[in-house]
Amino acid sequence: AVMRSRAEADATLRTAKLNPAELLPVVHCLSFGPRSGAGECYLLQLEPGLCAELEAGRSLVIRGEKDEQAVLCSQDKTYDMKIADTSNMLLFIPNCKTPEELQAAAASCDIIHSQIAGFSNHYWELRRCRPKLKKLRKLLMEDPYEGPDSQKDQASMFPKYTTEDLLSLIQASEEEILHHLRVIDACRIEGYWRVLHFDYEMKLLNHVIQLIDSESWVLSKVPLRSCLEELGSLEPREMIEHILLSYGRKFTDDGEVYFEMCEDKICRATAQMLLHNVVKFNLSEFQVVWQQSVPEGMTTRLDQLKGLALVDKSSRPETIFLLKVEDLPEDNQERFNSLFSIREKWTEEDIAPYIQDLCAEKQTVGALLTKYARSSMQNGVKVYNSRRLI
Repeated sequence: AVMRSRAEADATLRTAKLNPAELLPVVHCLSFGPRSGAGECYLLQLEPGLCAELEAGRSLVIRGEKDEQAVLCSQDKTYDMKIADTSNMLLFIPNCKTPEELQAAAASCDIIHSQIAGFSNHYWELRRCRPKLKKLRKLLMEDPYEGPDSQKDQASMFPKYTTEDLLSLIQASEEEILHHLRVIDACRIEGYWRVLHFDYEMKLLNHVIQLIDSESWVLSKVPLRSCLEELGSLEPREMIEHILLSYGRKFTDDGEVYFEMCEDKICRATAQMLLHNVVKFNLSEFQVVWQQSVPEGMTTRLDQLKGLALVDKSSRPETIFLLKVEDLPEDNQERFNSLFSIREKWTEEDIAPYIQDLCAEKQTVGALLTKYARSSMQNGVKVYNSRRLI
């Protein structure tokens, strides 16, 4: 390529009617290299926090299977990747100096010949999104753990998953995946992540509650060592400790490990057990049976069942039925379609537990309802129905 001289560059400025005094003295003369072309380089727009991740030597990972929209993950955040077109051609120039760098250098009337390595008319734009974790629970629920003596577990043909497996399959950051594993009370068994079959989980919990009752322990201070000694002959010790971790808060007192049992979580699990195999339950009868079924000293309340069960106040008598938020679609519009197919009109109080997890960063339930539902007044109460025909 012919190198442009300084005189030719100045002549171009005069032709463009630009005042050299208003510009930096250094001129970049650009030319295409023999290998420069589109499609060989890709631009990714990063927020300052992600740039800091790379500068600190950490990695960013693109996750997603062939049939999924790609996401980019840092150690603790997940971002949607979307292609953004630009009307300006974006040039990749190795060792190109920015205006700031030129101003910092000693001023000289210089000319720099730079070769373009590639170009593009689009770039990847990142937007912070919710981690796509529904698949995680779905994979683990294919083969729930039913206990060490379960013949079904021993003969199962379903795959089991290590942390590395889940990182390759789930579109979420490592911290978000590990946090969700704790949320769904998953545990590691022989190096694989498993969730307990609900019946086996209730069996373990009943063992612990019966022991607490027989030993007259206070629910706020259940000793780990005694539980393991008393129940270790019935179930694996690691399963006893896992159920205590799932339904209690671990603490240490005078060198001994104790658990403060969580009233709300035990009451919630008991309600799920009662509603598990029924279509609907008379509400008043359910409340009586529910209170009788929890450990003595615990008090049942309907607000413990948010996102688990729904009360039908329109039926006579009023009824309650199981509706678990984790069984609903992950996509926003599909979630609302599903909810409005179950019930035509919702109060904000009733629907909030079923859409709270859809809220993006700094987004409220009210904002979601404004976007996906239409409000009206019914008997003096604001209710929401679908914006589209269900």
